[in-house]
Amino acid sequence: MKRIHYSWIILTISFFSIIVAGIVRSSSGVFIEPFESEFGWDRSVISFAFAVGLFLYGISGPFMAALIEVLGLKKIMIISMGTLLSGTLLTLVMNQPWQLILIWGIIIGLGSSLFLTVLSPYIANRWFVKRRGLAVGILTASTATGQLILLPILAIIIENYTWRGAISLIIILSVTMFLIIAFFMKSSPKDIGIEPYGDEDGLQEKEGDSRKNPILIAFNGLFLAVKAKEFWLLAGSFFICGLSTSGLIGTHFVSYCLSYGISLVTAASLLSFMGIFDLFGTTLSGWLSDRFDNRWLLFWYYALRGGSLVLLPFALSEGSVTLLIIFSVFYGLDWIATVPPTINISRQIFGVAKSGVIYGWIFAAHQAGAAVAAFGGGIIFNLFNSYTWAFFLAGIFCVLASLFVVLIKKEGRTSNSLS
Repeated sequence: MKRIHYSWIILTISFFSIIVAGIVRSSSGVFIEPFESEFGWDRSVISFAFAVGLFLYGISGPFMAALIEVLGLKKIMIISMGTLLSGTLLTLVMNQPWQLILIWGIIIGLGSSLFLTVLSPYIANRWFVKRRGLAVGILTASTATGQLILLPILAIIIENYTWRGAISLIIILSVTMFLIIAFFMKSSPKDIGIEPYGDEDGLQEKEGDSRKNPILIAFNGLFLAVKAKEFWLLAGSFFICGLSTSGLIGTHFVSYCLSYGISLVTAASLLSFMGIFDLFGTTLSGWLSDRFDNRWLLFWYYALRGGSLVLLPFALSEGSVTLLIIFSVFYGLDWIATVPPTINISRQIFGVAKSGVIYGWIFAAHQAGAAVAAFGGGIIFNLFNSYTWAFFLAGIFCVLASLFVVLIKKEGRTSNSLS
């Protein structure tokens, strides 16, 4: 029997690591009402804490990519999962708004950064030569898998017991993943004397210089990137991507449904239903990104997402189950499908060696957009007692993003032309 290449084992460990980090981030939506009810905190304050976390984990991405080059992937994964675990443990004893901001804004924001920003492209770039697009699609889809399986379970625990029970489940998963990383994760193929999957001739670009300062690595990547028009177009479209996904849907969708009388479990189940289709959509997007023009994939992804976001307020106001299901299907297929083509384009433009750090900066723009939507959604709700305008505006911005991506040149520049 043919032996499984260790790259696929690394992919599996990374897949489940991202699931755990992803469920922590996506669970914020089901905790808004419980925190509001128990502590009496204003919704805009709770939204602000989650917005800080979304922004911080995004802006930390390029530095996490640089730290991988200096300290190694395994060590950074252990530190990050340990930080995430600490944040969830501290959640059980918090009782002040500043503590919520510290825990969910800073600690959990930093802890989730590696897993939800640069881990997917790093694993694909360093452990795979063949099937890179597929590897990115699988890893990106793992954020939806955690949501798919666990959000309804968390909602049931909250509704029938307490939000602390839901946090305890997350803690158990974090401890399990911490141990798996510690025992089975490897930093690079050379650690076990193999070449990346599909690199039989050893032609993979070499890893960065581990003697360099990680801060210099991160900022040198930024200085290189800002010279390219393509960077600004990718960063601008990804800002809108974050605004229209984790910032808006991930944070406020459940509360939006609750405002129309939909139960917590039903709302979480709809979000989970999106996760089913995102799992297929993002994996398929990875496969398609290996075969078709990535610019036009992104054009259709953003345009369809914009249409689905404009549809949602009508579906809720009409109380139409059919429209809600249609929204969940279309939005779910599209949720994180933008990631594989964006990673592919950044790799084509900047090269394998530099694209990890530069994609980290592009993803920082994604999370800046997410933070704007998370905080802005809370403000809009306080002003209008409704999220409708937030979703309409997000749909319009998605159409703008679809125009950004078609301006990218079909043949991206090489990293040499930018250095």
